[in-house]
Amino acid sequence: MTVRVARTFEFDVPGDRIWEFIADPVKRAGAISVVDSFDIHDESRATWHVKLPIPLINSTVTVETQEVLREPPTRVKFEGRSKALRVTGEHTITETDGGCRLKNEFVVDGKLPGVERFFKRNLDTELDNLEAALRADIA
Repeated sequence: MTVRVARTFEFDVPGDRIWEFIADPVKRAGAISVVDSFDIHDESRATWHVKLPIPLINSTVTVETQEVLREPPTRVKFEGRSKALRVTGEHTITETDGGCRLKNEFVVDGKLPGVERFFKRNLDTELDNLEAALRADIA
């Protein structure tokens, strides 16, 4: 089973201000509550240490992430791979009359039992966390 979630946020700031956050791998990883820690290798690659509280894992899983698409200042897409899951995230910024719109799409494919169920219950909350981090960053 694959878990997919998409949500759009509206902001009263120019798109390039949102791009500063979305294009920063430290800020992106820091907004996700299950990312226990991370190592940034360069602008496009990072290792996330993801804490998954599910029975078969209940420990930290290493997820190797890499940007697969970067179109400044409007779009970035990344993929993460591990023995437990594969995640894809995409952020697209469009200008509006009073600011901008950020479309977020995430897909999680679990490779171990319980991973998809965990993300089905929690992925929406992770988008709440992302929105809160973005709003705090631009405040």
